[in-house]
Amino acid sequence: MSIRPLCPELAKKAREELNEDAKTIESDLRSIKDWLSKQPHLRARTDDQWLVAFLRGCKYSLERTKEKLDLYYSMRSLAPELFRLKASDPLFNEIMDLGTYVTLLKTATPDSPRIIIIRAGSYDPAKYNFLDIFSAASIIQRILIYEDDATIISGFKTIMDMEGVTLAHWLQITPSSMKKMAVLSQDAGPVRMKGTHYINTPPGFENIFGIIKNVLNEKNRNRLYVHNKNYEELYKHIPQEILPNEYGGNGGNIKEISEYWKAKVQEYSSWLEDDLKYGSDESKRVGKPRTAETLFGVEGSFRQLEFD
Repeated sequence: MSIRPLCPELAKKAREELNEDAKTIESDLRSIKDWLSKQPHLRARTDDQWLVAFLRGCKYSLERTKEKLDLYYSMRSLAPELFRLKASDPLFNEIMDLGTYVTLLKTATPDSPRIIIIRAGSYDPAKYNFLDIFSAASIIQRILIYEDDATIISGFKTIMDMEGVTLAHWLQITPSSMKKMAVLSQDAGPVRMKGTHYINTPPGFENIFGIIKNVLNEKNRNRLYVHNKNYEELYKHIPQEILPNEYGGNGGNIKEISEYWKAKVQEYSSWLEDDLKYGSDESKRVGKPRTAETLFGVEGSFRQLEFD
């Protein structure tokens, strides 16, 4: 069994919150691998470190782990636009240079959630598409699932900085794509969402906020916070000192953080290339194949919303 040892703080949290038992991990992994080998429609990673992330994300319920893995790989095939960017595409580095998706390098304590800042208005919607931003983020998320025990065991918090967001940004996101992003983030991925904090919200944000709440489950709806310009309220949830310099913290500047992730993705280039072959072939699923309609089933756009 090849799994990284945990630091004492994370090991304690994994035991107490995720039902981790060192004595049964090996047999749990065997059960999941055995099940995967009998699913003709799934092409899935079977390395221990990857699978243990899904076990932890499901608090070691074998049935929930199977459901989550099945959904995760179905998403690869039924929502390919969420994964459309490759790490080798020059556009990936361009997007990282924009500083739109910023995964902080420090956590407040060894067992605190990872912090991600999405600076939604920092890209030009005439030049870039939000689905490219999201698929760039999904590349980093795959590395976090594989490598970052703090993210898997403690989850992550998101700061949504809405500074500079315009109607042109919102028009890139249909309710259908929002639904797909929500399913991937809260249902298919093994990482626990521990809260989303909105700052610098534009006029008309209430309209969008209502739609965002509708695509989330109740637990995640209760973890949405709107601070607007009240950073002091934000700091009660996320310590100021770990934030980037641009947000009054000591966590390095956004350019440095982006350079770190560009180098990390380069380091993982062959792993990420290999990862492209995984997914599902719904024509081989035993029973009724999944379709995008059955999984997501929402269409429309935000064209009627008004922003100043």
